[in-house]
Amino acid sequence: MTTALVILAAGKGTRMNSEIPKVLHPIAQVPMLVHAMRAGAVLSPERTVIVTGHGAEAVARVAQAEDENAQIVVQQEQLGTAHAVAQARDALDGFEGDAVVLFGDTPFLQPDTLERMIAARAKNDLVILGFDAADPARYGRLVMNGDALERIVEFKDASDEERAITFCNSGLMACDAQSLFSLIEAVGNDNASGEYYLTDIVEIARDRGMGVTAVACDEAQTLGVNSRSDLAAADAIFQTRARAALLDLGVTLMAPETVYLSADTVIGRDTVIEPNVVFGPGVTVESGATIRAFSHLEGCHVSRGATVGPYARLRPGTELAENTRIGNFVEIKNAEIAEGAKVNHLSYVGDASVGAATNIGAGTITCNYDGVMKHKTTIGENVFIGSNTMLVAPVSLGDGAMTATGTIVTRDVEPDALAVARAKQENKPGYARKLFDVLKAKKARRDKGT
Repeated sequence: MTTALVILAAGKGTRMNSEIPKVLHPIAQVPMLVHAMRAGAVLSPERTVIVTGHGAEAVARVAQAEDENAQIVVQQEQLGTAHAVAQARDALDGFEGDAVVLFGDTPFLQPDTLERMIAARAKNDLVILGFDAADPARYGRLVMNGDALERIVEFKDASDEERAITFCNSGLMACDAQSLFSLIEAVGNDNASGEYYLTDIVEIARDRGMGVTAVACDEAQTLGVNSRSDLAAADAIFQTRARAALLDLGVTLMAPETVYLSADTVIGRDTVIEPNVVFGPGVTVESGATIRAFSHLEGCHVSRGATVGPYARLRPGTELAENTRIGNFVEIKNAEIAEGAKVNHLSYVGDASVGAATNIGAGTITCNYDGVMKHKTTIGENVFIGSNTMLVAPVSLGDGAMTATGTIVTRDVEPDALAVARAKQENKPGYARKLFDVLKAKKARRDKGT
């Protein structure tokens, strides 16, 4: 059976107190909307429709960056959830299959839940996703009769018996697309808010003799994000799950609660992660690596046996080969560090390639930016870069070359050559004492105000 996703992403999110559309606020460095889209992708949808409103252009950019075929529709007025879904009608014109309605601010829906909803559609016309709530007071209750969903009752309208029900409505549903829009046409707005509620279609479907059921999932999957507090709580839930998954895969987290992961972080087994490490988007760490404390990684690949940190920063485009060493207060950006190479102390290597077994001395900088353009530094194999070397790109150093401490390299160095480029040292006997005497006398006069 073919499916289409209709993802509601039109809300402003007033309680977020932000200029950013609510669904674009990130959880684990990824916008909530993208989490919802990735959850729905398990169904291999033929079409994906994003219903936007506030910040429509920004929402559309993010959605189509994730799925270039996503269709964007705009809900010009916020008239309720049924009205929002109705905006997808033209985008699904001629579509014959199921429409699955998701919320862009519900990021934790699991693939098996969606699969069970679709499976339930084989025997029912309309499937609602429900959950057993720990504190159900504010949720609509799902009143079941066996497997059949009879109605959804809001708390304020529920009897004492109905209020005792803990099976609650998430708002997510699956239905034949054309039947869904037919049901929505019958939804009215005779309520205190004057809005068209999607949940009203349950009663309409029952009145039409259609089969309606509910599928259950755990409450955490239906968590909605409506405030900064909710966002922080959602991120914490993600981090706890992701850390647990890594531990199960055989990754050592020395202080799990201090490690921050992104949604796409990949770490191989037998890797050791020390405390207070941050993984930004786009990081892959192979098995058997060590990431030491207080390091920050983003957009990089770390190979087997490499050691990073402590206090290291790997920026986008960094490629570390096997058994490399990146040490204290070292920053690497858009650079390839070949097998066995070392950049151990207080150095910046950007827009560069470093050959195998090369040693980069402390305080080395690749001067890669001329104020307009970036330039590349190429360092061969078994090169020894002396401490405090400035490599002014574009420049190349051949295999086996060496630079003297304090050298400024402005032209290519041939293989096995020693580059020395610094002023000749001159010692002036007694000059330090004379200079200090002059400085002290000057300070004394200043202190006396003369």
